[in-house]
Amino acid sequence: MRRELLTPGLKVGLLGGSFNPAHEGHLHISLMCLKALGLDRIWWLVSPGNPLKPETGMAPFAKRLASARTLARDPRIVVSGIEAKLGTRFTADTLAELTGRHPDVRFVWLMGADNMLQFPRWRNWREIAMTVPIAIYPRPGYTLKARLSPAAQALAPAILDSTDAALLPLMAPPALIFLSGPESPHSATEIRKKSDWSRA
Repeated sequence: MRRELLTPGLKVGLLGGSFNPAHEGHLHISLMCLKALGLDRIWWLVSPGNPLKPETGMAPFAKRLASARTLARDPRIVVSGIEAKLGTRFTADTLAELTGRHPDVRFVWLMGADNMLQFPRWRNWREIAMTVPIAIYPRPGYTLKARLSPAAQALAPAILDSTDAALLPLMAPPALIFLSGPESPHSATEIRKKSDWSRA
């Protein structure tokens, strides 16, 4: 990654995923979060292998990384394969490494509302919430469910009002916010259904 991204005090959003493939929804969420949270950068963390997703239909890592780099048209978005370099497969481990190596960078974990429903299935999800602030962006059909989810209920004392979005990167975790904004209909699942994307 570029050296300037590690400037102390830099506000960096982390968007992890398989990017199988990267699509306009990833770009949409990133641009909305850059603005709403006042972030300086967003890193797309392309996973070498998502423990919660089957290997069937998963394109090779290099292909997924390339698709993300092609789509990341904004210079503030940096595509990273750092999890492959670190040897981490679980978000909690990746965050521990990143925050340990760059304690002066203000990281924020970004996720779509659909992922909030699965959050309790993530390894050490409570540890994740205690490591970095979290921003949830609306997704069609999932926004209200995410707000009522078990994870949201468990983290209720840490939820900020949406009007305080710009404060989130400055907050000590646990800190959580449900953002509002236009929802993107794009889905990697739908793209794969309509193409032969996953073929090597």
